[in-house]
Amino acid sequence: MYAAANEWILAGTLKALNEQKAMVVKGGIAVFCHEDRVYAVDNRCPHLGFPLHLGSLCDGLLTCHWHHARFDICSGGTLDPWADDVPVHDVRIEDGSVWVSRRPRTSRRTADDAARLREGLEQNIGIVIAKAVVGLMEAGYPERDIVRIGIEFGTGVAGGWNSGLTILTAMARILPKLDRNGKILALYQGLLHVARNSAGRPERRLLGPLPQGDVSLERLASWYRNCIEVRDTQGAERILLTAIGLGATDDQLRSMMMTAATDHVYLDGGHTVDFHNKAFEALELVGPELRVRVLASLVPLLSNPSRSEEQHHWQAPVDLVGPLRQAFVSLEGGLPENRRPLVPEEEERLLGLLLADRPLETIPALSALLADGCHPAELARMTALAAAERIVRFHTQNDFGDWIAVLHTFTHAHAVHETVTRCDDPLPVRALFHSAAAIYLDRFLNVPAAPRPNAAGSPGEPADKLLELLDKRQQVNEAAAWAAGYLRGGGDPDALINTLGHALLREDAEFHSFQLLEAAIGEYESWNGRSDAFAERARETLLLAAVRYLAAHAPTARETPHTARIAQRLNRGERLFEE
Repeated sequence: MYAAANEWILAGTLKALNEQKAMVVKGGIAVFCHEDRVYAVDNRCPHLGFPLHLGSLCDGLLTCHWHHARFDICSGGTLDPWADDVPVHDVRIEDGSVWVSRRPRTSRRTADDAARLREGLEQNIGIVIAKAVVGLMEAGYPERDIVRIGIEFGTGVAGGWNSGLTILTAMARILPKLDRNGKILALYQGLLHVARNSAGRPERRLLGPLPQGDVSLERLASWYRNCIEVRDTQGAERILLTAIGLGATDDQLRSMMMTAATDHVYLDGGHTVDFHNKAFEALELVGPELRVRVLASLVPLLSNPSRSEEQHHWQAPVDLVGPLRQAFVSLEGGLPENRRPLVPEEEERLLGLLLADRPLETIPALSALLADGCHPAELARMTALAAAERIVRFHTQNDFGDWIAVLHTFTHAHAVHETVTRCDDPLPVRALFHSAAAIYLDRFLNVPAAPRPNAAGSPGEPADKLLELLDKRQQVNEAAAWAAGYLRGGGDPDALINTLGHALLREDAEFHSFQLLEAAIGEYESWNGRSDAFAERARETLLLAAVRYLAAHAPTARETPHTARIAQRLNRGERLFEE
């Protein structure tokens, strides 16, 4: 009866199976005779693919000998959460012959992978997260919804917005620039860092808004600033939730929160503004339903941040704090309603001034340009470019740890650019001046300045040639020279950006590298639409900054992407154990 149906496979005789105890049939199905019954499961251990017919079956539990994952032979359910359930196949006995269904009893559904992703995040298990991401992507699950699962989980634990959530948001923003494999790696890396940063943290309990009353958003914003000033995060949380409950828009909330985050100078070395910007970018990705938990996660960051005006190098030998405060007085009165872009001569002059050793000229120059109607976003784009130039000029004779200094300034400048592009309130523009001052303070890292690379790449070489260079340590200048030659020789910038994504995602990269690449891509795109020489050089500067920084931090052990590759190969049905 079963032989006539294509669904069934002849495994052999029951007698032979009794003698062998286990056999493998066509299709990679393991068949067992145990306690006078016959069972069939997928022969690949769902953990890492080891053949289960080589395992042990005792008391109804099938144990894989590779990592000792245990499975209920009846249902396929695992006792070990990191292993996944093994698919079970139906068995029929007919006239002494054993027939096995080609298809597993149940097929994995998208809902299962989404639930598995949440479990992987909760338990901080990389292989589970990787397999869930691969399954969801193969099923056509929207990338935005995968990101949403991570954001929802990460903002639901205590401790506030963290580097993992920043990485996930940054990687989500560059997904359109990556090929399919790059997208899988980007989502996996981002989600894995969310899990790591959330591990061991309890669920966060919000305080709740103030009782309904007749209070304006302007007054709530004033209260919020006062609470942040005295580090009263509990009061600030209730005020924020009240503003959200009263229907404040994202723009109004951004203005309120960024104003408080810029009342003091360059909080936490630029991370505070960067994290605020990333949280609002996350909201743009996942939608307003998560507004409360995402924005409330920012408040703990303001409980005790470092304030740069209290640090010696911001006051001596050159006092930056006094001139900054003087410049901010004019911002209190607002900005001109009519905005204009910078003209080319102003761009050249401002870039030179930002990179010069004359901060007491730079600060009033920025004020004058704002008063003359220059759009803050134009000035912020220039400060981000100047910060990227610091990375291009960073000499490898510097201490290796100083890469972080120029990185922080650049990512802060990028966050400011994104913020003032979306926010019309004049007070968050103060962060633009903070960026300019930080660029000045980084000047010693360009003494001596690394020369702009000469073109060393061969026109026509594929962009992934860069990956070969980054297989060796400290190929900073060599990689930059190759990239310069590639770009000047007519190479496709989009292909290079995709390759830079893989250069990052194939490594066990640290937090700042993720920040760097996303900021460089974002700033690069801000110069698109212009074909003049200044814009061409600006785009090259931004990509060279990314190349140099990533080259300085490669290669690593590459264990993290190895896990993702295993998940992909398991999904394709490859037999890892045969290698």
